Amino acid sequence: MSFRTRLFIAFGATVLLPLGVLALGVRREMAGRLTAENARRADAAVSALRDELGRESADIAARLATLASQLAGDNRFRLGVVNGDAQSRRGLLDLAGGAMRAAGLSLLQVQDSAGRIVSSGHFRNEFDRAEPELPLTLAAEGDTPVLVRARTPDSSLVALTRVDSLRVAGRRFTLVGGTAIEERLRGQLARDPELSLRLVYPRGPATPAVGGSVVSELALPFLDLLPTAGASLDTARVIITQSGATLSALRRSLDLWFLAALGATLALALGLAAWWSSRISRPLTSLAEQTAAIDFDRLDQRFASDRGDEIGALAGVLDAMTERLRQGAARLRDAERRIATGDLARQVNHDIKNGLVPIRNVLRHLAQVARDDPASLARVFEERRGTLDSSLQYLDTLARNYARLSPASRGGKCDVNAVIEEVVRGVPSGHGELATELAPALPPVLADPLVLRRILENLVSNAVDSVSGNGGGEVVVATERLDPPAGALVRVTVGDTGPGMNRAGLERAFEDFSTTKEGGTGLGLSIVRRLVLDLGGTLRIETAPGAGTRAIVELPARAAPSADGSPT
Repeated sequence: MSFRTRLFIAFGATVLLPLGVLALGVRREMAGRLTAENARRADAAVSALRDELGRESADIAARLATLASQLAGDNRFRLGVVNGDAQSRRGLLDLAGGAMRAAGLSLLQVQDSAGRIVSSGHFRNEFDRAEPELPLTLAAEGDTPVLVRARTPDSSLVALTRVDSLRVAGRRFTLVGGTAIEERLRGQLARDPELSLRLVYPRGPATPAVGGSVVSELALPFLDLLPTAGASLDTARVIITQSGATLSALRRSLDLWFLAALGATLALALGLAAWWSSRISRPLTSLAEQTAAIDFDRLDQRFASDRGDEIGALAGVLDAMTERLRQGAARLRDAERRIATGDLARQVNHDIKNGLVPIRNVLRHLAQVARDDPASLARVFEERRGTLDSSLQYLDTLARNYARLSPASRGGKCDVNAVIEEVVRGVPSGHGELATELAPALPPVLADPLVLRRILENLVSNAVDSVSGNGGGEVVVATERLDPPAGALVRVTVGDTGPGMNRAGLERAFEDFSTTKEGGTGLGLSIVRRLVLDLGGTLRIETAPGAGTRAIVELPARAAPSADGSPT
């Protein structure tokens, strides 16, 4: 994850999380407060309904009292209940209807002391029907508002009902009157669009439920006078529900505002994060590019900065580090030059010593002959003159090659057996037994005779030193021809019966300046390996502690042409 991405995430989390917590908190607080307010409104509505029912019940009682006083002085009513003739009875049938309309009631019954209906304003056909339970029940409830369901010519009505009585001609009559209440109850709540009312009766169809949650409930005594009900007192419930539309609208509004604020804040946060991350990452990217351009051969980068913050401090640290690297590289190059000079000096010393050994041996031999047999000095000198000339030519060639800092290699054919015989003649006697096993008709190899001599002198010298330090032994130099599918090879093997080496010693033998001989340079095998590889050949050492050592060199051969001109 990049640094800029992390800045984006950090800015987003820093801005959006508090905003989200604030929005959720406001939404929850508003919902809680509005719910509590709706509950208070519902309780107030129920209290108002209860008060309204009480006032309506008292008003009905007052109307009935007025109506009872009027009927007590009404001669038509007196004549109708006293005479009982047909004309008076017809007057009683219409009496309750006119009185009900005049008093503004929806239900009115006049019953005698036996509970028989003598006049009914809401339903004339109830005349002469016994219904004593109604006034008794109403009288038992006292001032408590009671709902009564009664028949009408068309269907039925539910009325808030009260009872009153009067005496006419020594007889007691009961007045039962009431007003339709359902529409009045709904009208009481119509001014609050959030609240709705539902009447639930013990028997019979209830008012259909509307959407919303129940916030309050009011219980009222209920008497059902329909023929199927049995005229028993029960309880009706006035259920008040709240639609929740205002709360839902408020939540939607809060959500919309929150989304708008979130979008604006997110855009601002992303813009600010992009700007800020660009200001921070640009110098870091520049430092990274400069740092990536640094390598051992290119330490010219400068990280100087005038910034006073952490980036400026980092630039200063990188600049100081680059300066230290420049100084260290200079010291390292100087050390490498010194090491290269020392390597070259050791290699020159090694090669010159190898060239001086035959000359030293010849001079010692001549001095011995001059001392013991002066007469044969001229003959011996002529015999060893070739060795002197060859060694001098070898040293002269080395001098010319080192003057050019790189040994010149002359291509062409080289007789391996002839070079071996020349090297063996230059080895002083008395350093173990030295023998050769040279294969006849050996093909020439593609090598410079000087390079091949350097290889063989190093290998033979190491083998002779190995057996000399071990109290004597044998060194054998052998050649053979190989004919693998890839082409003819000439194998040269230099073996000795010395102490041998373990694996660790063999690995150290090929390292520069690693030697176990006093006065040795430690360059012999490393020079041999390098020269063999330059000739396109291979070098392999077979050795084991107590089993001697065999150095095997394989060089590509140049086949001599046959009589028909094709290579053999």
